Amino acid sequence: MIDIKNVSKSYTGKRALENVSLSLPRGEIVGLFGENGAGKTTLMKCILGFLPFSGEITLDGDPITRKNIARISFATSEHSFFPSLTPLAHKEFYEEHFPEFSERRFMGLMDFFELPMRKSLRGFSTGQKNQFEVIMALCQGADYILMDEPFAGNDVFNREDFYKVLLGILEPTETVLLSTHLIEEVSSFIGRAILIKRGKIVGDVSMMDLEESGANLIGYIKETYHYRADRVSRALDELTSNSENADNDE
Repeated sequence: MIDIKNVSKSYTGKRALENVSLSLPRGEIVGLFGENGAGKTTLMKCILGFLPFSGEITLDGDPITRKNIARISFATSEHSFFPSLTPLAHKEFYEEHFPEFSERRFMGLMDFFELPMRKSLRGFSTGQKNQFEVIMALCQGADYILMDEPFAGNDVFNREDFYKVLLGILEPTETVLLSTHLIEEVSSFIGRAILIKRGKIVGDVSMMDLEESGANLIGYIKETYHYRADRVSRALDELTSNSENADNDE
């Protein structure tokens, strides 16, 4: 289990995370939702040890260090691969450095996404690069797979097929933490939703509990974020009014 206790992080005086506490057990698919700048990416990078922070993050009771970091993988739209290398070279590199690397899963996903094995990554499209990033995260042999907006540049059919494939290949002990804005697409795919706003956890609910209460994920998020349904109409009324006043002044 990954335990996050009272984690805070600031950038040049601006608070990005504030006393974040949550647990990620084995065998969950968790959606992490929030507005741009809410703290989703910062939280993931703190888990990985990419950023200094205050508080505590442990993996099965131990600090996350070089000794156990291989149990966590990361797929990011910023990309973490070597652009001059081919997928085949990446496979060989990962096999050498990660004993639990799954060649079978790697070959199956490469075939599923129809990615060329001997072409350097710098020649891939944005969508292909993101697909490959996800493949490496899934094949590393990690227990916890963090994904930060992994589907950017992919069409809706590719994404839908990928959700189905992911559900089919994940082991019962593997955990996925998925940060995405594609809320409706993943609502039937995740088992738990965590909401973050301005660096604070404002919601944490299982999809089963939502379903039993007769609610849905979008409704839960709107209610938690105090979404104002009249926001657009009020803005349009004001803009229209300002435009008419300007015309009259002329």
